[in-house]
Amino acid sequence: MAAAALLRGATPGRGGPAWRWRLRAVPRRRLAHGAYCQGGGPKGGAAWACFLLGERALVRVRGPDSAPFLLGLLTNELPLPGPAAGSASAPARASYAHFLNVQGRTLYDVILYGLLEHSDEQPTFLLECDTSVLDALQRHLVLHRIRRRVTVEPCPELRVWAVLPCASEDASRAAPLQEKAEGTAILTRDPRTARMGWRLLSQDEGSALVPGARLGDLQDYHRYRYQQGVPEGIHDLPPGVALPLESNLAFMNGISFTKGCYIGQELTARTHHMGVIRKRLFPVQLSGPLPVGGVAPGTSVLTESGQAAGKYRAGQGDVGLALLRAEKVKGPLHIRTSESGLVALAASVPDWWPTATK
Repeated sequence: MAAAALLRGATPGRGGPAWRWRLRAVPRRRLAHGAYCQGGGPKGGAAWACFLLGERALVRVRGPDSAPFLLGLLTNELPLPGPAAGSASAPARASYAHFLNVQGRTLYDVILYGLLEHSDEQPTFLLECDTSVLDALQRHLVLHRIRRRVTVEPCPELRVWAVLPCASEDASRAAPLQEKAEGTAILTRDPRTARMGWRLLSQDEGSALVPGARLGDLQDYHRYRYQQGVPEGIHDLPPGVALPLESNLAFMNGISFTKGCYIGQELTARTHHMGVIRKRLFPVQLSGPLPVGGVAPGTSVLTESGQAAGKYRAGQGDVGLALLRAEKVKGPLHIRTSESGLVALAASVPDWWPTATK
């Protein structure tokens, strides 16, 4: 399938304008399976670990009105790419944002990819979301489309990968990847934080297209993500429950306080300008006997004296996220479970957060 047809969701013989997307990619290379070397040096000489994110899906939004349409729904500016010059390739751009409901609570967290275009082509965006809300997100977009010239459709041709450095150093210190135009993949930095490495959208089923990389275990990706304090998907950001600023949306470059209006803006802007955010999602480490099925979401987190400090949100094994009162995070915390009794909980402040919050 030709790259142009791939990204417009059509067969090569489909009528209409000639779509000539310039995509960021790297040379093809089959990868050997291996573990993500989170705490030590690279295994087998691998510099990167690639994780296939089966729980992430893509929605394609295209059409002459796609940019103003999305701007009225998202918390952030769009990753608008400029037209490619001649046959030269240009970098893909990505941004992070949330869709909110009218009460200002998060519905869907998305990473947006702005596809590169020529001046005679319509703007196109890919929205990466949680697979379980793919249909709901499409309905949400169609509901608000009204008379705008916008097409909303799934994009099953591309699969979502996370690319993290397979070394003791974090992603912000890792050597940059080589980028070459190829037309079968999009490779761009994760817009949330440099600690989350890169995002790769690839057509390939069984391998990642990153030189010197290994396939990583998905559980290692989630464990690393929780240690960095980065929420992702409906378990970490329950639709209609999570508040964007409590979820550290501003820290993850996911909101613009100068853009035009969008659904849910009023409460979010008022909270920001008041400058008081009493609770936040913090990365937490659990110690002690854990329940067989893990700690249940919503379990109360208590101080040493038994006062409420917040609630456990989600996690992977002994690491996770908890929504905690900022003034309580430095003291001893614990949760109580019906199976294992008392489980100690230690909250931390990620070092990539703004200094003023530490």
